[in-house]
Amino acid sequence: MPDIKQNYLKLIESVKKAAEDCGRDPKSVRLIAVSKTKPIEYVREAAEAGAVDFGENRPQELAAKQAEMPELRWHQIGTLQRNKVRHIVGKCALIHSVDSLALALEIDKRAKAAGVVQDVLIQVNITGEETKSGIAPNELKGLLDEINSMENVEPIGLMTISIAGSTPDENRAVFSELKKLADRFGLKELSMGMTHDYVEAIECGATMVRVGTAIFGARDYGAK
Repeated sequence: MPDIKQNYLKLIESVKKAAEDCGRDPKSVRLIAVSKTKPIEYVREAAEAGAVDFGENRPQELAAKQAEMPELRWHQIGTLQRNKVRHIVGKCALIHSVDSLALALEIDKRAKAAGVVQDVLIQVNITGEETKSGIAPNELKGLLDEINSMENVEPIGLMTISIAGSTPDENRAVFSELKKLADRFGLKELSMGMTHDYVEAIECGATMVRVGTAIFGARDYGAK
């Protein structure tokens, strides 16, 4: 097992420094420990170090871990299929990856049945990569208008992913574009930045950074 506690504490200090270096309050940036594919023992280690927010890709994995540690805040950060929504509505604090009206409608239906209002972020594909999920920037207004008419879904911000292997300046360009969109539509939360680019994301206004490898080590994508 990696030294999760030490890794987490080092990362917290790095996030704090990145915020302070660009004149921001460190408390304005939330660190989400991405625990996808990792066992619950790793989650406990990070929680003991002070982690509260955890991100998962697979809805069933999120539901199982949430059942064991319901006191934590769980985030669905990966692509979400409509037939998996039932596993997580009411169990996660935030869904980061809403990328279609159909998905939003399913979340609204499930949230209504559960008697909750589900906070969500809209995933925007700033880079235009065909392999990435997310709506095009020019589709944001239309989707926001539709979601704002729903009773049980609350859009509180935006999410994006930069291109792997990009330079810091290229990352900043992507993140700055998302920040402009959020400001335009009065959205407060920005989920952007991972292990390799969270510093640039914080510089550009991220309120949440999603970091896994720097805390838990490389992921086992064959894990069940």
